[in-house]
Amino acid sequence: MKAFHSTRVILPNRIKEAVVMVADGVIKSIDAGLPVTAGVELVELGDKILMPGVIDTHVHINEPGRTEWEGFDTATKAAIAGGITTLVDMPLNSSPVTTSAAAFDEKIAASFDKLSTLTKLHANVGLWGGVVPGNESEIEPLIKKGVLGFKAFLTHSGIDDFSNATEEDLRKAMPIIAKYNLPLLVHCELTDNEQRSAINEQRSYTNYLNSRPKHWEDDAVAMMIRLCEEFNCPTHIVHLSSAGSLEQIAAAKQKSLPLTVETGQHYLYFNAEDIRDGQTQFKCAPPIREKANNEKLWQALKDGLIDLVATDHSPATPSLKEIESGDFIKAWGGIASIQFALPVLWTAAKLRNCSFSDIAKWLCEHPAKLAGLQHQKGKIAIGFDADLVVVNDAASFVVDEQGCYHKHKVSPYMGETLCGVVEQTYLRGEKVFADGRFIELNKGKVILR
Repeated sequence: MKAFHSTRVILPNRIKEAVVMVADGVIKSIDAGLPVTAGVELVELGDKILMPGVIDTHVHINEPGRTEWEGFDTATKAAIAGGITTLVDMPLNSSPVTTSAAAFDEKIAASFDKLSTLTKLHANVGLWGGVVPGNESEIEPLIKKGVLGFKAFLTHSGIDDFSNATEEDLRKAMPIIAKYNLPLLVHCELTDNEQRSAINEQRSYTNYLNSRPKHWEDDAVAMMIRLCEEFNCPTHIVHLSSAGSLEQIAAAKQKSLPLTVETGQHYLYFNAEDIRDGQTQFKCAPPIREKANNEKLWQALKDGLIDLVATDHSPATPSLKEIESGDFIKAWGGIASIQFALPVLWTAAKLRNCSFSDIAKWLCEHPAKLAGLQHQKGKIAIGFDADLVVVNDAASFVVDEQGCYHKHKVSPYMGETLCGVVEQTYLRGEKVFADGRFIELNKGKVILR
C-alpha cells in the first residue's frame, strides 16, 4: 500500500491537504492524517500538486500504416512525460482507418510488439470508431468491439480513406449511436467552393486563415445542434475555434440537449496576429484565429459553455509539414502537442486567474465523462484508478527538442517558456515517470467499453 501526502491535493471541487491511500491500483481512502500502519510506503510530496492523471480525448497516433508520422510507442511515451495517463485515439490517420470491425482488430494488433508480445502502450489508450459514407452497418460491430464513441468529419479529413460524412450519412448513423448512448464527435466545418486563397500567397498565414472562414464552423455547428436535438444523440463538437458559434451553443445547452464542446490548447495559447508567414508548424484546421476571438473562447471555457480542452495531437513528418517551403496551402494541418497539454493550458490559465481545480475539470473530469470513464478515471476519489500526476506549478521550463518525446520535434511550442513541470506520473499507483526519466515502460492498456 502507498500513501501519497500533499498539502495540495486536487479533489473534486476543492484543493486541500490530504493523504491518498492506494492499493491494488485503486484509491482506497482519502484521509486527513498521515498513516501509522506498518508496511505503508509514504510518498511525501510537500506542497507539490497531486492531481488526477490527465485524459486527452483527441489524439492521432497514426498506427498502423503511418507509424512514420507517430506511433503507439512514441505517442504514449510523450503522453506520460506530460502527465497524460489516458488518451483516446482517433480513427484516422492510421491505415486502415478504424471504420470497421476488421480495422479495429488491426489497430489492437498493432498496439503489441510482434517480437516480444509486450504492449507498446506506456499510457492507457481508448479508441474512437469512425463514421464515413456507407459504413453504417459497421457501427454496431464496432460498438461490440468496444469503441468509446465515434468521430465524423463534415469536410475533407486530409486523407482520402476517411471521407467526410454528409447529413444523409449522419441520419443513418446517429440513431444507432444514440441507442447505445455513445458520443458522436464531429469536426465542424461545412466548406464551399468559393476560392479564398490568393495566388502566390502560399506562405501567408493571413491567406490561410481567410481560406477557412468562421462561418464554415458556425454553419456546421448549427447543423449538428439540429441533428442532436432530432435524434437525442450525444454530440460533441471537437476543437471549436470560432467564437461565432458560442451563442447557438449556449441556446442548445439551455434546452438541455446532449451537446458538449471542446477547444484546443493552441486556440487558447496562440493568436493569429503572432503567427509569421511560413511558420507551418502552426497550421491546423480550423485555424488559430485572432486574439479577440480567442479571448471569447477563454470566457466560454471559464463560464462552462466549453466543457473541456484536448490537444488534437496530429503530428506528421517535417516534409509533410512543409517546414522548408513554409507553404501553408500544401502543409499538413495538424499540431504536435500531446506532451505539453498540461503546462500550455496552465501557463495561459494562470494569467486569467484560473486555478488548478479548473485545470483538473477541463483536462481530467470532463474528458473522462466524454469517454464514458467517469466512474473510474478523472478524479481523485475512493474507488477510482490511482492514475496520478505530481506537478510543480511554480516551476517553468523551455520546450526544446532534447526534452520532447514526440517522434518528430516539429511543434509551435518549441522555444516557448511554459509553467508547470510534471515531476512524476503514476499508472494505477505505479511510478512510470519521474524527474525527466522513464521508470517503467509498457504499463499502459487498451480501454474498452
